[in-house]
Amino acid sequence: MNISSQNKQHESNQLVAVIGLLFGAFCWGIIWFPYRIMSDAGISGAVSSFYTYLIATTIGCIYCAKHWRGLFKLPLSIVWLAIFAGWTNLAYVLAVIDGEVMRVMLLFYLSPLWTLILAHFWLKEKTQLTGYIAIGISILGAFIMLYNPHISNMPLPRNTSEWLALSAGMGFSLSNVITRRSAHLSLRAKSFAVWIGVLSMSLTFMIFTHNITMPSFLSATNWLVMLGIALLLIAATLFVQYGVTKIPATRASVLFLFELVVAAIASYYLANESMVLNEWIGGTLIVSAAIFATLNNSN
Repeated sequence: MNISSQNKQHESNQLVAVIGLLFGAFCWGIIWFPYRIMSDAGISGAVSSFYTYLIATTIGCIYCAKHWRGLFKLPLSIVWLAIFAGWTNLAYVLAVIDGEVMRVMLLFYLSPLWTLILAHFWLKEKTQLTGYIAIGISILGAFIMLYNPHISNMPLPRNTSEWLALSAGMGFSLSNVITRRSAHLSLRAKSFAVWIGVLSMSLTFMIFTHNITMPSFLSATNWLVMLGIALLLIAATLFVQYGVTKIPATRASVLFLFELVVAAIASYYLANESMVLNEWIGGTLIVSAAIFATLNNSN
């Protein structure tokens, strides 16, 4: 293969990777809507998450059946990854069902702040100047967005959904740090850890809240919606994994911020939600901090 052909192949791979990342961002920016459809039908977020990830895991198990032999040779770190990633995904779903979509997502996007702090104290990574700038901008953005003197003198989340969003961001950060410490794990193993983690967390939450819903209670429409969500999750996982292996981390992270654009448009037209001035200002600062943190982690 000559140099010209190699360049064309590289450009083609880059284009597919960009499209894959944008598609993954689109999926995560819109996936709250079918979960809300399920909630409106009387199916809780924990129940719909359980059955959605059950479908995704079943499809994944069939597709990856030949890799089962190494299942019991996986290190203990994959259990911790499953726990924190499982909580991240469940908490995010529970948050976007009842909370304002953009506030939930922006609170989730404080995760680079927690990742920087964890990487500094747990992984002993030296924090660059851009990292300290990111921490400061994140805190300022959160303060501007959350501060409401009519509700509280402290800039705190104002309801359960926002606390869940904040905890989801923290869980995502812990997942990132564990993933960084477990570079030996394959992408396939990490994907299954997430799916099994959400299954376990959802089942635990259902038992704890006494909200066990048997499959027979769900209608054909419910199953079709959950199948659609499961296919979106699988597609998003595969496309994003392909994208991050072909594109530098800095560029990939910035492209993934497209999720916020999709969520803002979708929440406005599908849920009649819009942000006020302080939320726009705070949100802009949080997104800027995410970019700074990405630059820091790429050095």
